[in-house]
Amino acid sequence: MITEIDQTDEKIARDVQSIQRPAYRIEAELMGFHDIPHISETIDEIQQSEETFLGYQDGYLKGFISFKEEDGVVDIYRLVVDPLQFRQGIARSLVDHLLQQKKAKEFVVSTGTANVPARKLYESFGFREEETFEVAPGVTCTQFRLAV
Repeated sequence: MITEIDQTDEKIARDVQSIQRPAYRIEAELMGFHDIPHISETIDEIQQSEETFLGYQDGYLKGFISFKEEDGVVDIYRLVVDPLQFRQGIARSLVDHLLQQKKAKEFVVSTGTANVPARKLYESFGFREEETFEVAPGVTCTQFRLAV
């Protein structure tokens, strides 16, 4: 069940963190960047975020997508899904729900260039590669855009 989640709720903030931590470790591994600094995002920072969170909940938070919308553009900041749930379509459900819910002119997202599952997911929705940029020595991200 996809719902908008209130990131000011401490339990949700903790749930968001618990999903993010393993997901970031896996992404770092996929990108070949094992020395990623320990995640510094705190519950307070999540609670003060201006992002909107949509979460997939079925008894507990299994994943979320966060975004900001400005001038008809939805900028997707994070799509984080419990690794055990990714293959069960939860990531796809979250992206689909966001695209259906927001009638924006365009959507943009950046993901690790080596993160093949995320790249394939966005490409399956019609996102097209726009640019690749280095975020750390030897680590690249790719920005995708979907014009509607």
